Amino acid sequence: MIGIGCDHGGYELKEAIIKHLKERNIEYMDFGCNSEDAVDYPEYAKKTAYAVAEGKCDKGILVCGTGIGISIAANKIKGIRAALCTDCFMAEATRLHNDANILALGGRVVGQGLALKIVDTFLDTEFSNDERHIRRINMIED
Repeated sequence: MIGIGCDHGGYELKEAIIKHLKERNIEYMDFGCNSEDAVDYPEYAKKTAYAVAEGKCDKGILVCGTGIGISIAANKIKGIRAALCTDCFMAEATRLHNDANILALGGRVVGQGLALKIVDTFLDTEFSNDERHIRRINMIED
């Protein structure tokens, strides 16, 4: 189950990601927002992040205008490792090395085609389970 949330700046890309998830037969929970009307991104970041942290969702995807604010807000939740990615290499590396559980994207930064490839890379890459990465993640969590 993938949790997905956005603010008004990420609404259009969120809707494209939902369509893409449906095409891949991936279940999701949509935590909003539901239009391009101005909203406060921390509300949607927290809803999505808590769903991931509590195990209701395996991973999350958050989208705001730049991806910056929404990732900062999500990372305030214990157990969340939200990573802002602007290319597929970053998405792969953050899964392999950081076991990131939330992908953050900038709806005004990354084009839709690239964003969907980033989503696929993030969702399809497993954590490496290398001891050094586990050690570092534990250091983040402490």
